[in-house]
Amino acid sequence: MDALKIIEQSSMKETAPKIEVGDLVKVYVRIKEGDKSRIQMFEGTVIAKKHGGVNETFTVRRVAHGCGVERVFPLHSPSVDKVEVVRNGKVRRAKLYYLRDRVGKAAKVKSKV
Repeated sequence: MDALKIIEQSSMKETAPKIEVGDLVKVYVRIKEGDKSRIQMFEGTVIAKKHGGVNETFTVRRVAHGCGVERVFPLHSPSVDKVEVVRNGKVRRAKLYYLRDRVGKAAKVKSKV
């Protein structure tokens, strides 16, 4: 079990971004199309963080063309190029699943001052 922890600590990114639930983030994802690769940006609110260590994932939600879109990203994945925090959010919950039922300004998260 200790060997597994050592491998886990050595393979984690040293520059893992400090993201919290409620933050507005830009996630730059590397996408392979055939033999080419490009970077696509996905901007939205972090509504959940799950697991921990190497397996840590975070869920990002945004509304595109009136339709809610959620994507789950592994934090330590090589396909995630970088994560930028645009704005820190002020929330009192660990999971913001209630935002799925809200529309318009009611779905906004207050920002930290």
